Amino acid sequence: MDQAITGLHHITAISGNAKKNFDFYTKTMGLRFVKKTVNFDDPHTYHFYYGDKTGSPGTILTFFPWQDIMTGRRGTHMATEIGYSVPEGSLDFWLKRLDAANVIYNKPSAKFGEIYLTFLDPDGLKVELTVPEKTDDREPWETADISADNALRGFHHVTLTLEDIQPTADLLVSVFGYQLEKNLANRYRFKSPAGDTANYIDLVEAKGEQRGHVAGGSIHHIAFRMKDDAMQEYYREKIEARGLHATQQLDRKYFRSVYFREPGGVLFELATDTPGFTVDEPVEQLGTHLMLPQQFEPQRAEIEQKLIKLD
Repeated sequence: MDQAITGLHHITAISGNAKKNFDFYTKTMGLRFVKKTVNFDDPHTYHFYYGDKTGSPGTILTFFPWQDIMTGRRGTHMATEIGYSVPEGSLDFWLKRLDAANVIYNKPSAKFGEIYLTFLDPDGLKVELTVPEKTDDREPWETADISADNALRGFHHVTLTLEDIQPTADLLVSVFGYQLEKNLANRYRFKSPAGDTANYIDLVEAKGEQRGHVAGGSIHHIAFRMKDDAMQEYYREKIEARGLHATQQLDRKYFRSVYFREPGGVLFELATDTPGFTVDEPVEQLGTHLMLPQQFEPQRAEIEQKLIKLD
């Protein structure tokens, strides 16, 4: 059995107003709304999934939108930036688009030989658009005003900010099989050699920087791809053998999950590729209906009444 981790499965963040989050990621950013469901622990709160046509692993960004949540704070012990891959020559398009939407951004710059554009989403979440060295051949989701020449391909990398990168780097290398590829000042780029996309993790060492606070506009956790249950159990046992506590498998309907907190304090998830987002909706209708976990179906009328309308 090939047990090599190929890269990221999904990233989960927290937002404020659900309608504002929905409009930004589906309209301004042009991602597909793959699934509209609710939080397993709070059925009166949405759980949104954005991605490509089918919600492929490595493209899925999920949000828990809490209307009145306080604003989070970027700092150590947390994931702090999401990097998307975009086509060469597309950054001028994105600059004009972000300008038109009154989005706060920085002028394009370069790191590790790649040009990137950084901006903040409506809740202050830091997002980067990176033109990768190697062409990203993933099929994008296109909208009426964002063609394939400019559309997001999926994740390029995620950044973790840490007080001391060494314990996390050791886990990535000795357990997950990542390799240190490049270093620039206090930023260290690790790559999974088994994957072609969504396979970079940047570790930024920020000794003495304030600890971050996970709330609105921040990343809750990142998830790595597990092709099946056997692979997930293999890594769960390796994590436990290092003295870290990993949960038992939890059924998230669209994937099965194991969670643990890595030594630097960031919540990691091992998520299976299966069964995927077409388990309860056909591809053509993904994201068009409110899909409730079975245990909440008896409360559907009450839940629908309390959730914010998106139309």
